[in-house]
Amino acid sequence: MWGRRKNQPATQAAPHPLKQAMREVRTEVAERSAVVVDLRDAEQARLELLNEALDPLFADVPAHIELFDRGVLRGDVPRLWIDVIAHVEMGRDKRQYRFVQETRYGRATLAESHEIPDIVQAVTRYVARRLVERERALSDDAPFGEATARKLLELEQHRGRLRAFRMFVYGVVMAVAALFTLALLNGPRP
Repeated sequence: MWGRRKNQPATQAAPHPLKQAMREVRTEVAERSAVVVDLRDAEQARLELLNEALDPLFADVPAHIELFDRGVLRGDVPRLWIDVIAHVEMGRDKRQYRFVQETRYGRATLAESHEIPDIVQAVTRYVARRLVERERALSDDAPFGEATARKLLELEQHRGRLRAFRMFVYGVVMAVAALFTLALLNGPRP
């Protein structure tokens, strides 16, 4: 029935052990890859939720400041990038958020939490820190070196005042010495 021949020996009906093992391994790999894809999709969905929670924060950042480039990037490890050097990724348990920053000495973990509000607060502090650093850098670098030129001018004026005071003191000392010499030369003679 159904295309089976009754004359076939029993040894041909049983599959080879290697073929059977390869079939089982292929099935396991397919199931594992489906689980990995599901986990990656879950990670990405969690990062999207965090991204939505960060919308009010980035709405407050002035539009002319192009310091931040936020977005969820797919890949082997999905990440929510805050700027060029900081991102949020999921921890090993795929439920914990990990906010990290790349430094010249390696990766530094700024915050870890299972809760979105905790990570939002850490990202808020990071954004505020970066904005203050930007303001300080811009105040030091006035257009075309104005701040540096102003400091040099003030330094030169200070040196000029010191030079003038030094010359005045030398003049007073020379005048006293000249008067003393004249007094000795024109003094009473015995």
